[in-house]
Amino acid sequence: MRRVFGTAVSMVFVLLCLAPVLFLVIGSFMGNDEIYRHIAPVIGNAEGYAGWTPLPMYPTFQHLVELLLDSPEFFHMFWNSVKTTVCIMGGQLLFGMPAAWGLARYSFPGRRLIYMLYIVLMMMPFQVVMLSEYLVLDRLSLLDTAGAVILPGIFATFPVFLMYRFFRGVPDSILEAARIDGAGELQLFFLMGIPLGSSGIISAMVLSFLECWNMIEQPMVFLKTKSLWTLSLYLPEINGSNAGFCICASFAALLPAALVFLSGQDYLEAGIVASAVKE
Repeated sequence: MRRVFGTAVSMVFVLLCLAPVLFLVIGSFMGNDEIYRHIAPVIGNAEGYAGWTPLPMYPTFQHLVELLLDSPEFFHMFWNSVKTTVCIMGGQLLFGMPAAWGLARYSFPGRRLIYMLYIVLMMMPFQVVMLSEYLVLDRLSLLDTAGAVILPGIFATFPVFLMYRFFRGVPDSILEAARIDGAGELQLFFLMGIPLGSSGIISAMVLSFLECWNMIEQPMVFLKTKSLWTLSLYLPEINGSNAGFCICASFAALLPAALVFLSGQDYLEAGIVASAVKE
């Protein structure tokens, strides 16, 4: 009975967590009139309470067709988000992995101080460093360019912190055996460090994708030209009178993040556990 009761309670919480996603899925196939009838007390002047149905009464693909065939602006900003996210993740792999490996496996003066600096910067929200980043990007003439969002994201500190935890877990005996066999430091990094720390690298990239795909403050502050906007800035600009299209566009923007999360869920859990371990 305890197991049944625990399962039932867990299912209730799961359904509550999935309610927004189910709202988007069902609303994507509803007509505007039906959607408005359900949520009129929220977006209109109707009295009473908003409601929802488990299935649309009159299913339609109108909003999906409009999104896929009649919304070039949506696809333009979708690819802006893809470009920004891929460039940031590529830069984090290029610069973050060697930084994490160096901090984890080598002893040099100031290593502990640099690591603590990474921790401090990781704890600072964007609002704290926004002005300094703005001034630096303005001096570099990068404001209102894609680089204004990509460059600070490349040197984010959290991926380095997460990969550091996994690189610290690589046994010293394996590295020493490889050195005795004649492996150089670059060979240790590429042939030993990256394969053994792949779980941390993948979990860091999953978290980076989720953060970069959904970030809104950085593009809002650094980008003024609408053609450079990412999808996170485009969605709030959609006209609320076409509620069905808004819901369908939101669901389309959610899909990449959901797919990446589900595909890297096991690595993500390992990364969360590793980041919680004290050194």
